[in-house]
Parts: sequence; structure tokens; C-alpha cells
Amino acid sequence: MLSEDPASTSLAEATGDSRVRLSAAVLSLCVALLLLVAKLVAYRITGSTAVLSDALEAIVNVLAAAFAVGSLVFAGRPADRNHPYGHGKIEFLSAAFEGGLIVFAAVLILYESVQALWVGPEVRQLDRGLAIVLGAGLCNLGLGLYLVRVGMRYSSLTLVADGEHVLSDAWTSAGIVVGLALVRWTGWTWLDPTVAIVVALYLLRTGLRLVRRAAAGLLDEEDSELLNTLLAILGSRIGGGVIRVHGLRAMRAGRFHHVSAHLVLPEFWSLERAHRTSEELAAEVIRAAGIEGELSFHTDPCHRAYCEACDLDDCPVRQAPFLGPQPLTLEEAVRPDLRV
Repeated sequence: MLSEDPASTSLAEATGDSRVRLSAAVLSLCVALLLLVAKLVAYRITGSTAVLSDALEAIVNVLAAAFAVGSLVFAGRPADRNHPYGHGKIEFLSAAFEGGLIVFAAVLILYESVQALWVGPEVRQLDRGLAIVLGAGLCNLGLGLYLVRVGMRYSSLTLVADGEHVLSDAWTSAGIVVGLALVRWTGWTWLDPTVAIVVALYLLRTGLRLVRRAAAGLLDEEDSELLNTLLAILGSRIGGGVIRVHGLRAMRAGRFHHVSAHLVLPEFWSLERAHRTSEELAAEVIRAAGIEGELSFHTDPCHRAYCEACDLDDCPVRQAPFLGPQPLTLEEAVRPDLRV
């Protein structure tokens, strides 16, 4: 019986994951288009500034969802000579673009709301408008939860950003429903643009947070959670010739992670043995971390400087006794050179 080729299996799984991500993005775009039409109808019926703010946010949803589809198609392309680390970083660009659109929508909503307060708002047929906005909000709630779940499961920042954006739209719709209900019950029309201002401030915060997260990815900001995960795995593998680890670096490009580190091994080991050990350990760490990507080790000879931290029994060049296990700390792991 022939065994299944691991490379073919990994390629098939990656292709399937890409299809799931793309399908979720296309669904988001279709729903965004339908809800945009519904919210424009609701604004035409009510003349409400708060509903207008929801409709402006829906326009942003459509643009962001369309950009997300394009970025996922591009991100799914394999690495090539011009992009040796793949095309995944466009997902950070997509998230930054979406955050910028949200901020732009928030500014427009603030402008329209202040004008409405100055001139004096007029609202009508609130019952029908409330029903449409409520239905749209419930649709966005379900879609947003789905996108975030798929994005987290398949490591797609684009889908997570789109999902959080859609969820923010659902919460703003809920706020608008409450505001319009108060207008209907109290007759205080000034509540309508006031609710829109609150919505705009919330969207402004959401947009800036997305831009900040995307900038962190584009600038390769340290991912403390990932480094601590890798540290825990590497720390448990110290021993039996694996002496220490330093120069640990991790970069994310979309769903792929590119990790590198220096691995200190016995100086008398052959090149073949050192290579085999580093390759096996790299594959083990990536598998244990549960991430897609690669780990590249640069092997350093011990130069007899780590005898007190090395538990190797048959060492022919030992100059100091082994003092016992020494926990691997993050400060040590990320340091470029342990002897500096």
C-alpha cells in the first residue's frame, strides 16, 4: 500500500483553507451589498441622520469587503522570486485600508450629524425604518461572528478585521434602533443626530484600532504571544545536545509565519548530525506551535562556553561540570549573541 505524500497533503490542505477564506469574503461582499440597499431605503423612508450614518457605514462595508476578496486572492498566491516570503502581507494592507475607510465614514457622519443639530432634524415613518435597521443589524451580527471565527481558525487578519468591522456595524445598528425608539416615544428629534454622533465616535475608535493593528504587522512588530509560545516549546527541548537558543525572531505574512533562531550545538558534532538535529527540531516546533510557516535554525558551535548549561554525558571537550537545567527566558532567547 502506497503512503500518502506529505507535501501533496499539505498543498491540498492549504488550497482548501484558501477556498474557505475566499468563500467567507465573497459571502461578506454579497451580504454587504444587500444591506447597503436596505439601509438606503430605510434612510429614504425616515430621513433620519442616524440611519444615514448606518448607510454610510454600509458603503464602507461594501468597499472593504471587495478589497478583502481581492487581497485574499492575492495573498493565496505562492511565493515567487519577487516575493520570496509570499504575498500574505497584503492582508495587513487590507486591514489598514478597511480601518481608514471606517475613520473616513466616521468623519462624514460627524459632519452630517452636526449639520442636522444646527438646522434641526426631521424624521418620519420611524416604525418601518426601525424594522429595516433592526433586521440589518441582526444579519451583520451573524455575519460578523462567522467572519471572526473563520478568520481566527484559518489565520486570516483580513477576515478578522472584516468581521470586527461588521460586528461594529451591528452594534451601531443596535444603538440606532434604541435612539430612534427613544425619538418615537419622546418626540425629542434632537436625539437622532446625537445618536449618530455617538455612533461616529465608536466607529472612529474601531477604525483607528484596525489601522494600529495593521501597522504593527506591516512593521513586523514583536508578537509577544507567538514568541512566548515558541519559547515554551523550545525551552522544553533543551537537553541531549540542544544546548541553548538565541537570536529568536518571528515574522508574520498573512497566515504564514517565518521564524528564525540560532541553535547552540556541541562543537564536536559533525555537520550532518547538526543539520539533522536542527531540521528535526524545526519541524517539531512548528507542528507543536500549530502554525503554518517555516523555522530556520542557524547552528552555532558551543565553543566550550556553555558547559555548565549542557547535560551531554559523553562530551569529550567539557571544561566545567553541568550545574543543572537552566530555564530559557525570553530575554535570552531573543538576544542576538548570548556572549555579548
